[in-house]
Amino acid sequence: MTRPDTITSSVIQASLVAAADEMFAVLKKTAMSPIIYEVLDVGTGITDSVGNLVSSGAGIPTFVGVLDKAVKRIVELHGADSIREGDMFVTNDPYFGGVTHLSDVVVALPVFSHGRCVAWTASIAHWNDIGGATPGSMAVDVTEIFQEGLRLPAVKLFEKGKPIAAVFDIIAANSRLPDFVKGDLWAQVAASRKADTRIRQLVETYGIAAYEAALLALFDEGERRGRAGLAALPEGRYEIEEEQDDGAMWRAAITIAPDRFLVDLSGNPGQRAAPFNTSRDGAVISAQMIFKALTDPTLFANAGSFRALEVVTEPGTIFHATGNAPHGYYFETRIRLYDMLWRCMARAIPERLPAGHFASICGTVIAGDHPDTGRRFTMVEPQMGGWGATATRDGLDAMYSGSHGETYNAPVEISEARYGLEVAYKRLSESEAGRGRHKGGRGMETSYRMRGNAVLSAGYSRNRQPVWGSNGGEAGGTNGLSVIHPDGSREDHAYASGVRLRPGDEVLIHTANGGGWGSP
Repeated sequence: MTRPDTITSSVIQASLVAAADEMFAVLKKTAMSPIIYEVLDVGTGITDSVGNLVSSGAGIPTFVGVLDKAVKRIVELHGADSIREGDMFVTNDPYFGGVTHLSDVVVALPVFSHGRCVAWTASIAHWNDIGGATPGSMAVDVTEIFQEGLRLPAVKLFEKGKPIAAVFDIIAANSRLPDFVKGDLWAQVAASRKADTRIRQLVETYGIAAYEAALLALFDEGERRGRAGLAALPEGRYEIEEEQDDGAMWRAAITIAPDRFLVDLSGNPGQRAAPFNTSRDGAVISAQMIFKALTDPTLFANAGSFRALEVVTEPGTIFHATGNAPHGYYFETRIRLYDMLWRCMARAIPERLPAGHFASICGTVIAGDHPDTGRRFTMVEPQMGGWGATATRDGLDAMYSGSHGETYNAPVEISEARYGLEVAYKRLSESEAGRGRHKGGRGMETSYRMRGNAVLSAGYSRNRQPVWGSNGGEAGGTNGLSVIHPDGSREDHAYASGVRLRPGDEVLIHTANGGGWGSP
């Protein structure tokens, strides 16, 4: 294939990045739920015709990592020859390309030009309620995925450009918030269609040959960057064993060689009859994030970026769940894995990597009826915490976790108006944990005061095992949540669902400081 000149390739590549960014903007501006338009708990991206990642918009890094895997699974399940122009697919099931849990919904659209598929546009977003045992679809007392909500096994949402009404009806009927679910779904549809238009225009302008050649050049550049960064890492095998909050021992080994970066997750605990499993694809994403941070910590990322990465998992373990294992709090398992791999490499090259951060999504779900309007609501709020210190500076205060990327807290005014509760305060932690030559960043303390009846669900890891310091730095503390009742009684939680809240109850949240770097 004759490659286009460098300038033409660069224009095509930049246009694809711009299209993914435009998807993100459309989703942000048209979604109904604050978890999407304020927190930005979403990801957008474009793949080639077979699902190789080409470009991504802003959003959560671990969400962007889902999209190529979802498209590949959709193509595998339906067959490339049976997919037609105007078809659109939806999935949320980790066993059918959903990768994460049922609350995270992927919408994917094949892009056709001159009768052939040339790309896919895809987005993923957290929906406030997808059914299941508890409002907000985040139950902790489940043993099978069937209890977690509606499963969408990579089904068609549109066929030849026409919506399949039955699928829309099934989705709405299985949510406690049908208006919000329908609004967020159509926002994702609009995002995919916008990028579809841009890609068609691109192919029409430069021709299919130049377009496909530009993608090959893009993948080659991603591989070149990844391998150049790999060559600068110290060769060897690095192992880690780490106790988790529940007493389980996790293990990993990273082997760095001239031609590959191998992450071996063999020998880990079996999958659980509880919502703390992740799919193999989820484990791969954690490894991709470590590899990218070490080899090419820039915004540039595509399928070629990870050609030197190899990940080994064992089916039937928490990092490669099979059968009907639940996945509701997969994100805490995935971030614990990401944090453990980071710690493994920080021991080998402490001067390059910061100490541990609070390393939890600290997902907090409060669902109920608005005390003023009577309208049902579900608040889904990740929390911010402290990041670890480095060899040259203190850690950053009140940031989202490394897995959560470019997300934001909902403004107090939005939370109070949409959910009918009072945000008494959000303030930096006064804890002195995380001391060192450079100290860890400070976590957060937050208070929600209830004005009406509601139900609480939450998942906070690093609730017993503290954030780790590096190179002699001290630990940064733990994450946790408490409910204070008007009579002064107190309930402490780490993982919980179905917790009844009454008017006057106060939900108190504290997140850990980052770990210190160097002896204090």
